[in-house]
Amino acid sequence: MISIDSLMGNQGPSYPEQIVAPYRKELVDYGFDHLMTVEDVNRVIAGSPGKVIMLVLNSVCGCSARVSRPGALLSFFNHVVPDIKATLFAGMEKEAVAHFRASFLSGITPSSPNILVMKDGQVLLHLQRHQIETTDAGSIADALIAVYNEHCIRETTEAERAALREYFINLYQVDPLAPQE
Repeated sequence: MISIDSLMGNQGPSYPEQIVAPYRKELVDYGFDHLMTVEDVNRVIAGSPGKVIMLVLNSVCGCSARVSRPGALLSFFNHVVPDIKATLFAGMEKEAVAHFRASFLSGITPSSPNILVMKDGQVLLHLQRHQIETTDAGSIADALIAVYNEHCIRETTEAERAALREYFINLYQVDPLAPQE
């Protein structure tokens, strides 16, 4: 039997922090709770009864992570959003990631990135790497928004959406709300 630990290799980071930092920053600077430890994972997921959580299992993978982060951010333009947004980084916080995978993605081959929407420890939506790498950021946002509309009650404000728009423009040099040509 192959264990997650055998697939993950040693417990040290797989990448130099200077490579990971910009990708981590995309989400953390927008207020995602960065889960570094097993305790952080348990605090956020088990410690948030009744709350909807969006969790991005982040990655440096260019083929899919390049759309997962913008897709996750775009979903927060919706009128209702998760109560909590959190992120783990595959290949970096190995113990926390292994714990998360063992607890919530048991039986699923480890890959990254992944985007999940959860409530009370139950996965409401799980976008896996193979689904992410074959689509675009807008389609990822649409899939997330469909789940938000069904399960979320936290309403966003005009000010929050304006701040997100400014953040998105500064980060990606594109206005996500500009009319399509």
